[in-house]
Amino acid sequence: MDKAYRIRVVDRILKRKLQGKGAVLIEGPKWCGKTTTAEQVAESILYMDDPQYLEQNINMANLNPKRLLAGQTPRLIDEWQIAPKLWDAVRFEVDHRNDLGQFILTGSAVPPETKQIMHTGTGRFSWLTMRPMSLYESEESTGEVSIRDLFEAPTAIDGESAIDMERLAFLVCRGGWPQAVDLPADIALDQGKDYYDAVVRSDINRADGINKNAQKVMRLMRSYARNQGTQVANTVIAHDIAANEGAKIDEETVASYLSALRKIFVVEDMPAWNPNLRSKTAIRTADTRYFVDPSIAAAALGIGPNDLMEDLKTFGFLFEAMCVRDLRVFADALDGGVYHFRDKNGLECDAVIHLRNGSYGLIEVKLGGDSLIEEGAANLKNLSNKIDTNKMKEPAFLMVLTGVDKYAYRRRDGVYVVPIGCLKD
Repeated sequence: MDKAYRIRVVDRILKRKLQGKGAVLIEGPKWCGKTTTAEQVAESILYMDDPQYLEQNINMANLNPKRLLAGQTPRLIDEWQIAPKLWDAVRFEVDHRNDLGQFILTGSAVPPETKQIMHTGTGRFSWLTMRPMSLYESEESTGEVSIRDLFEAPTAIDGESAIDMERLAFLVCRGGWPQAVDLPADIALDQGKDYYDAVVRSDINRADGINKNAQKVMRLMRSYARNQGTQVANTVIAHDIAANEGAKIDEETVASYLSALRKIFVVEDMPAWNPNLRSKTAIRTADTRYFVDPSIAAAALGIGPNDLMEDLKTFGFLFEAMCVRDLRVFADALDGGVYHFRDKNGLECDAVIHLRNGSYGLIEVKLGGDSLIEEGAANLKNLSNKIDTNKMKEPAFLMVLTGVDKYAYRRRDGVYVVPIGCLKD
């Protein structure tokens, strides 16, 4: 393992999956560290996009893909989607080798031409989603409070965060890009901007092979950033662009551009959570809008840390997006997912971590301050009281996740207050 490598939460997940399947596919946005993580366990590597061999690799994938798969295992095939035929070749090799942990495939885009793929890979492949670094992985969080432990309902927790308002604003705008973590502050802030520029100029076109209008992409991403953490429809985004950007874009174009952004893992919307409630209150089931990293939203809006400090409302929305990123990283390690709850009366829960065993925790995200913590705790208790525990488990924990509060503690009413600078999986 590279001595400079920062341990990632997915390291443990990848090793476990390799023990249970012949091949593991790691997907996620560019620059999030997929290749570097896979390199830590790979015994041989094929870089499909190596310019020196790219054309030869593509030709070989069509003529004799087995040649590309030869090597010590696990064998890493980086950016496999350049030659989609490799998928079936890997599946065939896994079948005939009859052994586990043979291949790791990494990709930063869904292949645009899936007709070349004949088999889904069921039973042979395991899928792993990777995201930019959480604060715990980038060593900005102390990790003194574990979500895994909260599911055991401890009577007390303890932790102290060193992240103040100014530092938090920087971390939101810098994002979780591994390359940015050790750079000087001003250079680190450029990484999210550079990522955004790459998406607008070229990366979005890789998703489906269709060239898109860069100005429309920029307007769409700005609107998406303005609507982070909401459940707006594509029609609303189209209207928002017309109102705020002075340009028209139809709903069909919005849908197609968002589909392309999903295929390259730039946006990752949050599905709705549907608990059993004592009342017959209707639950809103639309997905909540999020970029995969808050720095993309900051870049799309053209703002930096100082702007966030002067606009706490926008700061709050982007901080929530950062918390969602971290919670998703942690939930994957716990074999769970992250969801959002909202009913027709406006009762909301910012995040619900729901595990496959049926256990779940309710989380409210607040930038900080006693009044906001009190508001979040009251909201959590209100929702908890409405859940029909005859039909599902009681929540394992209620947590207010804060930005700039210093200490982690358990309130007298049982609600946990945890600064993001103390949290880990």
